[in-house]
Amino acid sequence: MGSGESRTSSGGGKKRLVVSNSGGAYNDALVKAIYEPFTKETGITVTTVNYQSAQVIAQVKQGRPQVDLMDNGLLIFQKMARLDCLEPVDYDRLKSVKGSGIAQAQLPEHAVGKNVWASVMAYRTDSLKRAPRNWADFWNTHSFSGPRSLQSVEVDLPELEFALLADGVPLDKLYPLDVDRAFASMSRIRGDVKKFWNTGALPAVLLGRKEVVATSLWGGRADELIKQGQPVAYQWNGARRMTNGWGIPKGADNTDAAYKLIDFSLRPEVQAAFSKLYSGSPVVPAAIKLLSEDDLVNQPTSPKNLKTGFDADVAWWDKNRDAVAKRWQEWADA
Repeated sequence: MGSGESRTSSGGGKKRLVVSNSGGAYNDALVKAIYEPFTKETGITVTTVNYQSAQVIAQVKQGRPQVDLMDNGLLIFQKMARLDCLEPVDYDRLKSVKGSGIAQAQLPEHAVGKNVWASVMAYRTDSLKRAPRNWADFWNTHSFSGPRSLQSVEVDLPELEFALLADGVPLDKLYPLDVDRAFASMSRIRGDVKKFWNTGALPAVLLGRKEVVATSLWGGRADELIKQGQPVAYQWNGARRMTNGWGIPKGADNTDAAYKLIDFSLRPEVQAAFSKLYSGSPVVPAAIKLLSEDDLVNQPTSPKNLKTGFDADVAWWDKNRDAVAKRWQEWADA
């Protein structure tokens, strides 16, 4: 469907839901695990579009949101809520949430957490004599020599947490981030960073071509390299977890169907079906029990991986993101 298609022909949109997500393999997994079974059960068809949050914000400000439901990161929703562009969530309409054990941080006032993904450390097993165990090892270019790659501010949050973990800050003492200390730590490894990657696909390319021996990257990208037979492994120690979720744009005219889809997506069996297709962990604890040991190896919220990683503090980042981005540009240009 073109992004401008009208919804008026569908009886006020009651039998058709327009959902925005980031597309690609992520959308393919959503269609198979969530959208198609939902349509089969309810008769409500789901049409997907790929809007940036800025486009939806502009539409809401004009009083004409073109989507009924958004699938995005909780950090984006934090910003949209601040701009008064999201409906508050009526949790009484979500039976799947009650008693589900979903973490409170994943149930903010204006969004509903859906799946968890993580940034991890990946490395070439043929280039390093031994496996780096944590970010301190990643920063240790003497014992683990070779070019590195880390994430640029251009693609998402810079990895200040990894710099702090490398400098000895404990997992549970990361926030509020000590920005000065983080940049001092970044400066120590800067000479060995071949590229601060600026697209989600780039770190896997650099690792796959042996242009770097270790890099940060999104977990699912590492799995793809391993499936291709590349001599690559990754470390869950110090993984930064982020949550994707649902948000209803303010003024959306099909909230009833939107709530039905949100509720459906949080059933344990639906959450598990999605996680089997894509490296995005369920937020519902009961769904984890439906996954096999093989499935759990690649899941950020498996009992084992949960202990060694951390959740990005979206409230801190929402408040400080612009200041950190400015500081990053000054640091990068220095």
